[in-house]
Amino acid sequence: MRKLFFSLTSLAVALAGVGHSARGAEADERAENPILPPGAALELLHTRVEKLNSGLTEGPAVAPDGFIYFTDLAFGKDNGMILHFDPRTRKTTIFARNAGKSNGLAFDRAGNLLSCDGADGGKRCIRRWNLQTGQSEVIVDRYQGKRFNSPNDLCLDGKGRLYFTDPRYSGSEPRELVHEAVYRLEADGSTVIEITHEVEKPNGVALSPDQRTLYIADHNNGGNRLSPSDPEPKRGAMKIHAFPLDAEGRVNGPRRTLYDFGKENGSDGMRVDTLGNLYVAARSLARPGILVISPAGKEQAFIPTGPVNQTGLFADWKGIPSNVEFGIGAEASTLYVTIDQGLHRIRLKTTGFHQQKAEK
Repeated sequence: MRKLFFSLTSLAVALAGVGHSARGAEADERAENPILPPGAALELLHTRVEKLNSGLTEGPAVAPDGFIYFTDLAFGKDNGMILHFDPRTRKTTIFARNAGKSNGLAFDRAGNLLSCDGADGGKRCIRRWNLQTGQSEVIVDRYQGKRFNSPNDLCLDGKGRLYFTDPRYSGSEPRELVHEAVYRLEADGSTVIEITHEVEKPNGVALSPDQRTLYIADHNNGGNRLSPSDPEPKRGAMKIHAFPLDAEGRVNGPRRTLYDFGKENGSDGMRVDTLGNLYVAARSLARPGILVISPAGKEQAFIPTGPVNQTGLFADWKGIPSNVEFGIGAEASTLYVTIDQGLHRIRLKTTGFHQQKAEK
């Protein structure tokens, strides 16, 4: 199997390309990095083979049996697919050929697959999939009677409640909701509430291990107008925010900005490890890779996924990550990463935290 050798040596080169030095002392320090083992490298596991219209892989999620499910999200008329990778056989197979523009994925405590289905011809809902039959059902598609913009990413808390983001990046469907917000669906599916709209365009979402902090990636690339007559929105925030939560899982204080990407593309999907560190798929063309930051926002490690200082349009980009997921069991220290139109993995020193399994 071919490997992408973005090792610790490559890390120093990548950092040098954006103004960081690579002195011997720093190399020694990185050899003792608490996140990355010496010689850590991304391994390519799957590359798209189906003929789909552009797009990217997204939404890796680990199933109870250790399989990694992920989406192949196409643009335009294609509805995309959901695939799964078997770590034991190293084979990738198709789970669903008509995925309704599924993006982020997660598993609930009953072992059902949940998908965020987007716009641009997609279902614009949260859907539940039965792994045995391959059948699915919509569990929520509206807030206060209005259709969601384009559900993007999701996470579950220890009580089985589902937090999900609802931005709009593409699609000509009329928007019914003024805000691009973050919502929560109760575990029994009875109620959906707005958690916050103090973000411009929410993307990735994750909970801290103690469930007291909700992390939200604000990735505002300009994007979709509320009405066709509105002026085209300008590019905005590229930040990672931390929202404090109370015992009921609601925001109960001002947000903190943990990381600001400035004028660069920011964070897509994210996960946390058992220490509370955030693993962020950073889509910066100047420095694409997996950024690991502490709960205080301090950089702990960086895993390059592509060349630095890229230019051009989407079709020209190489090595741009979209999302991450930790394995379970013997694979708990393996980080799976969707990059461009493929699936990769890398071994780490840390282990992933899976919130929905914490309070069974």
